[in-house]
Amino acid sequence: MAGSSYTRKKRRDDTCGYLCDVFREYCIGCELQLAGPECDNQRNFSSLLNLAVAEELFSCELSGKESCMQALRTATTSPEKAIVTVDNLLSPAHTLLQIQCVDQKGLFYDILRTSKDLNIQVAYGRFSSSIKGYRNMDLFFQQRDGKKILDPKLLESFCSRLKEEMLHPLRVIITNRGPDTELLVANPVELCGKGRPRVFYDVTLALKKLGICIFSAEIGRHSTHDRQWEVYRFLLVENGEFPLTSGQARNQMADRIRRTLMDW
Repeated sequence: MAGSSYTRKKRRDDTCGYLCDVFREYCIGCELQLAGPECDNQRNFSSLLNLAVAEELFSCELSGKESCMQALRTATTSPEKAIVTVDNLLSPAHTLLQIQCVDQKGLFYDILRTSKDLNIQVAYGRFSSSIKGYRNMDLFFQQRDGKKILDPKLLESFCSRLKEEMLHPLRVIITNRGPDTELLVANPVELCGKGRPRVFYDVTLALKKLGICIFSAEIGRHSTHDRQWEVYRFLLVENGEFPLTSGQARNQMADRIRRTLMDW
């Protein structure tokens, strides 16, 4: 216990030191405390998001060969759809999915997260190097009972979810919150409750490169009919190069943030 207390104190002191180094003369003081029981569950945004904003942020669905409105719509050198080919004859114990899609940050994480949520596991996989922004994969899947996926509804749902997550793993929109400009970034939460890594870091990095300051930031959860989302809300400060009232500037900003998140 003593060692644990020492480690916790050292991490707290190191974090305060890093923050003071970043803010320098702007930092009057820095103190960190353990969160109380009231913070065990992240704040739920479901009742706080405007209905129109929530619909725009979460209602993007794939149908047939169509891709989502936000998915890759500004990517000039990337394919606009993910191709998933199913082969249930090659292996007696595995379902083979041959996938061609955009190469992007978090691609393998999104595939494994989706399969894990549906109780499907990867038994074997082969990944090609990225060629002109494309990634090709051969993945052999099994259900938890060690059998291939024979249920056509489960297989269709799995392929549909994979396409959606490969094309559109993150949602990014810029809207108004009263007189202020708000940036919203959302990503699906795993069934175990874990959110996507590094989202906050990547968003703040993109805003820093654009020279846009953050007035306030919040992280919470939003529930839709089929899943839970982690939502990042940023109130932004006006910037001369990117006037926040300009629709064109907002589109450019959202595109830059999306590209940073996906490493395009």
